[in-house]
Amino acid sequence: MPVAFSLIIPAYNEAERLPPYLASVREYLEDTYPDAHEVLVVDDGSTDGTRDQVTDAAAQWPALRLVRHVRNQGKGAAVRTGMLAACGEVRLFADADGATPIDEERRLRAALDAGADVVVASRLLDAAGVTRKRHWLRRLVGWGFTTLVHALLPTAVRDTQCGFKMFRRAAAERLFAMSQEDGYVFDLELLILAQRLGYRVVEVGVNWTEIPGSKLHMSREWRKILADIRRIRRRCLASSV
Repeated sequence: MPVAFSLIIPAYNEAERLPPYLASVREYLEDTYPDAHEVLVVDDGSTDGTRDQVTDAAAQWPALRLVRHVRNQGKGAAVRTGMLAACGEVRLFADADGATPIDEERRLRAALDAGADVVVASRLLDAAGVTRKRHWLRRLVGWGFTTLVHALLPTAVRDTQCGFKMFRRAAAERLFAMSQEDGYVFDLELLILAQRLGYRVVEVGVNWTEIPGSKLHMSREWRKILADIRRIRRRCLASSV
């Protein structure tokens, strides 16, 4: 049965960072979307206590569901699984660390209400009342990644990788049914597909705070990420959709 709002949280070994975020999510959604929301945590093959944490929380929170991957498949695969399993008319995915507070969904929803099909949270766009707390080195790495992306792919979105993006139901179902990228850069594929399909994509500045414990280590994974970006360029730009 359709609900007003679905939140999808991909989680891989997030037993420490996920529980406090889920607590804030529950408080916010029960106030903002009472009896009209669902939360899907997609456990992407975790080997710590993530599954148990979610199972325990779900026992006291009927709107929370656990979806499992038997083995780790990647963030993109986890988000896709959640988006296609969701029922919401509005669907948001958010990182398990809670770096973007859940109440920032209001900013994205306002853009959706104004006519957007896809709304991208941004750590680079200024907005009233917005602050960011980010280590200088991570900011530098982010700048380099953004520069590379815009040199290789035709997207107007400045911050393609912020893990907080909202979709109308029809756009989510079509885009995620078409997506193929399982890893870190799945966002790029989605944004290129959305552009080619004629969806209205809007970028919105949000509050964001760096949370220790990131699973991405750019120094070790940059070769794979570069290969993924090149694959997206070849596939998406060659496709007529």
